[in-house]
Amino acid sequence: MTPLKTTAKASTALLGALALALATGTGAAADSAPRSPGGWQESGVSSVNSLTGSQGLASRADGSLLYRGLASIPLDLRVKGWTHIGDPDIADGHTVDAYQGGDDAKSKMFAVTTPAGKRYLYEHKLDAGEKLNNSFAAVSPDKQWLVSGEWGDQNRLQVFPAPLLNSSTPPTGGALPQAGQISLDKPVRDIQGCDFVSGTRLVCASNDGSRQLWPEDRPVLQVDLEHALDGKPVTGKVTSLFAVPQRSICAGTFETEGVDYDAGRRTLRAEVVPPVPCLVTTSVYSYKPTTG
Repeated sequence: MTPLKTTAKASTALLGALALALATGTGAAADSAPRSPGGWQESGVSSVNSLTGSQGLASRADGSLLYRGLASIPLDLRVKGWTHIGDPDIADGHTVDAYQGGDDAKSKMFAVTTPAGKRYLYEHKLDAGEKLNNSFAAVSPDKQWLVSGEWGDQNRLQVFPAPLLNSSTPPTGGALPQAGQISLDKPVRDIQGCDFVSGTRLVCASNDGSRQLWPEDRPVLQVDLEHALDGKPVTGKVTSLFAVPQRSICAGTFETEGVDYDAGRRTLRAEVVPPVPCLVTTSVYSYKPTTG
């Protein structure tokens, strides 16, 4: 979710570019062997249509995957100005999507879809100093808290009561205030998605290719919390796990997108969008833990 994607005009342009690439039949392909990062071993790679899957993914209880892309935004929400969808999460069969508007947006929104298909909208008006970006939704294992994040250089992750799932939130949608944030001991940049590995650990995908903050190019980061979320401020210790693969027949700039941890199958997944014109297909890399 780069700044390019924050406006409806930019979203339309990207949709057009993807459609053109589809028409020409251009795709991505791996051309080198994966390396073995500490703690995680690459176990496979698959691909998904970028129109419907390049922004994020979440694992269901049965092991199947839910994907989100620019074409996943329902028309009624797009008409209301919600022109970007982020990396989703699923908790107890409830799908939580992160939405943002254009560059002049004064709020961000989370949509919760129940197992029965009912959708409820929870809008958060921006607090002082808060960026409009809404890159992802990550629900804590106890289903009580929702973690999200902003673009650029950040020393925090945002925390909200989990909409609908936390009894403090309105049962049919409404306002969503912030709770105690996660203060990071080291800065992060351009976080595209996070997911919980345990009640006190998250993995996060960064689109930072500068190597200024971390030695890896576009790293997957680990955030260890001093204690499980409880609605109060908490500190998170950040370490870098590994760099996402950047393998394609197309040369240019790659983009890290969503990340998911399937606890039932102990599988970590990270999405990488290849350069133009191969961006029509998003690569989904899978990892298994090397220990434990």
